[in-house]
Amino acid sequence: MADGASSSGARGGGGAGESVVIDYGRRRTTCGYCRSTSPTSISHGLWANSLKADDYQALLDRGWRRSGCFLYKPEMERTCCPSYTIRLKANDFICSKEQGRVLKKMQRFLDGELDPQCKSSSTKRSLGEPMSSPTSKVSKVSTNEFQAVPCPNFSKEDEFISCLSSKIDEAIDMCFQGGILGSNLQLPKAVVKPVKPQVKKKVGETAQGKKVGEAVQDLAYTCNVSFQIVAAVRRTLPKEKGVTQNEALADLSPNSVAEKLAITLERLGELAGFAVKACNGHLNFYSATNHAMLNHTSIDIPAQASDKSSSSKQSSVNKNNTRQPQKRRKLEIRMSTSRFDPEEFALYQRYQTKVHKEKTVTESSYRRFLVDTPIVFVPPKSGDNTVPPCGFGSFHQQYRIDGKLIAVGVVDILPKCLSSKYLFWDPDLAFLSLGKYTALKEIDWVKTTQEHCPSLQYYYLGYYIHSCNKMRYKAAYRPSELLCPVRYEWVRYDLAKPLLDKSQYSVLSDFARVQDEMHQPQICGPSDDSSAKTDHCESPSDEDDEDFNDYESDMMVDEEEINHSEKTDTAEESSNIGDIENIMLDLNGSRVKYKDLQQVFGPIERRHLSALEGQLIRYAKVVGKELSDRMIYSLS
Repeated sequence: MADGASSSGARGGGGAGESVVIDYGRRRTTCGYCRSTSPTSISHGLWANSLKADDYQALLDRGWRRSGCFLYKPEMERTCCPSYTIRLKANDFICSKEQGRVLKKMQRFLDGELDPQCKSSSTKRSLGEPMSSPTSKVSKVSTNEFQAVPCPNFSKEDEFISCLSSKIDEAIDMCFQGGILGSNLQLPKAVVKPVKPQVKKKVGETAQGKKVGEAVQDLAYTCNVSFQIVAAVRRTLPKEKGVTQNEALADLSPNSVAEKLAITLERLGELAGFAVKACNGHLNFYSATNHAMLNHTSIDIPAQASDKSSSSKQSSVNKNNTRQPQKRRKLEIRMSTSRFDPEEFALYQRYQTKVHKEKTVTESSYRRFLVDTPIVFVPPKSGDNTVPPCGFGSFHQQYRIDGKLIAVGVVDILPKCLSSKYLFWDPDLAFLSLGKYTALKEIDWVKTTQEHCPSLQYYYLGYYIHSCNKMRYKAAYRPSELLCPVRYEWVRYDLAKPLLDKSQYSVLSDFARVQDEMHQPQICGPSDDSSAKTDHCESPSDEDDEDFNDYESDMMVDEEEINHSEKTDTAEESSNIGDIENIMLDLNGSRVKYKDLQQVFGPIERRHLSALEGQLIRYAKVVGKELSDRMIYSLS
């Protein structure tokens, strides 16, 4: 096993450096996307000792991706979850309403208007009711029932929604984290949405004759997390289960889950002025006091009584009329070349253990995954507009608020793009949707940098997997393009989506050509909320704060795993010597083109030569002839 590049890669100026790769052929592994337990994920693997920035750019445009120094490309026709490279032209990006809310939320936090302590105190009360315990009553919680410090006053609806979502998450933890459904289950986060007037009207019309019209008018918010929980549980359960467990989960349904959550929220007693009811699997929140809540005015939630002075009690009564001056926070974004930083590693450990529930996070695995890089650093040159001010290479973008590290984005800066590799953030600041916020800042970075380096126009979001709901949110960054796995042409997402709805593997460029010949297709561009929901309503992660490569850690590659990879099946490749004769081979430091191999080293046994030819033909096919002629193929 050859050693990988150092954490900062080989150093070179301008176009200096070279690409040296070791071919590991086809690999079969379990899949981190569909969570298969058998080796259904099939890809081709390369280990890069060094890699020029423009060569990695060319590999990205052929569907490759890297994990540390290991490069991999899914075999799209064979793998369980076909992965399409997705990108966005930064100057064409159209910010959606939801993405705009993320930016505004961060600004309010920086301005001191959004309190980070929006989580209620934890409760260890156990619930003895079975999952099927029915409840049809509306749980009314008065303002006098507060026993713990609840959320502070909110003057804007978004802040209340964030707080309400966190309380539902607490209820979910209380219900399902006690071992009922297994400790390894990763439950979705709650997403609370306001009920629009037109929806109330439609529901009211449906409910005519059932004497619930008045209740419909008081309906303010709704949450469908119960459906997401049931889907997550059923995906997690092994295909073969014991009879006892089957019977225990036989009544698992959105209705039963919603009823369970409604009971738990009632016991938490922290929904002042609201009533919660489980209805057809949804959690509906009604204005119990029939105040101006539906008009999104300020929400007066009382704070814990203070024993210091009566004046503080009076101020809490008038909180919605007066606002205490808050200290502004300062956000800094710093970029540095990829290297190990203990502070970053500490944040990564917290993120992996709290968000992804990993039990052990080692420094060595972190270095292999997010620090080591084969990409040759290209420093900037004065007056050279072909290289951005930061240079080309692998970088860590640090996000700091008042000096504290809150997030790190691992990115590759290449001749045509910023490629987003991974993001980890402070779990205590999950309410800020840092995954979405940092993505928007990276798009802005591309726009700004394009002024200095005109060729750098795109933002690459990694892989898009249509069959994986947790990846659907990437298409919300519009207008995006997907890479055709056969012709390596870029196809607009709106053209590709209907075909992917029918088959998870598709030759996207064929579909695009057919559509272009027909009458005018739908154009990627601004979309209202209804169209966005149509495209992405299947995925809870469209609303959750998922970073772009949530499952990328499953592609971390150890030497032991590589050495046990499946060997290349040379029998399936038809011989085409013309495609491989100019491949430069490296044999223990000696460089020779394949066509000159026997001339330099003498006759080689036919069986060895045939095996090498098959390996090189497959290599040339997956990287392309131009790249195979340009990169060094190491046989060491």
